[in-house]
Amino acid sequence: MAAKIARGIVAERTRGPIQTTRELARIVAGAKGTREKIDPATRVFQALRIEVNQELVALARFLAAASARLNQGGRLAVISYHSLEDRIVKDTFRRESGVCLCPPKLPACVCGTRTALRVLTRRPIRPGEAELARNPRSRSARLRVAEKLADPAESLAQVG
Repeated sequence: MAAKIARGIVAERTRGPIQTTRELARIVAGAKGTREKIDPATRVFQALRIEVNQELVALARFLAAASARLNQGGRLAVISYHSLEDRIVKDTFRRESGVCLCPPKLPACVCGTRTALRVLTRRPIRPGEAELARNPRSRSARLRVAEKLADPAESLAQVG
């Protein structure tokens, strides 16, 4: 509904500048309607915040840096609050946990596949009913965890 919301904002700005977030929320609600339980302006404000703060870029940079700096056996736990963040975490974990082509009986990888992380949560962990009752804002939280593995070069040095 971006086009309809944008038209509403442009129309409102012809009357004068939008001064408060409450005004913007009213404009968005007028364009979207109030069919949902959650305030209609929530996603719009979320999208604005994500873009202005470059949150997805920052998350991708953080994950790369954290994975590189984590010690062997260390764990990287990430809580995401919407599907865009969760997709970045999931894809990063998947990419960093490359698929080894070595026979399973070998004590260490010799195929050269760089496997930096082992994903510990196949699916994201979501809040239970008790947590939701105590903390309704946790409804969209998703936890993913990965463990840092030994550097393949270090593994080869230990075997040889």
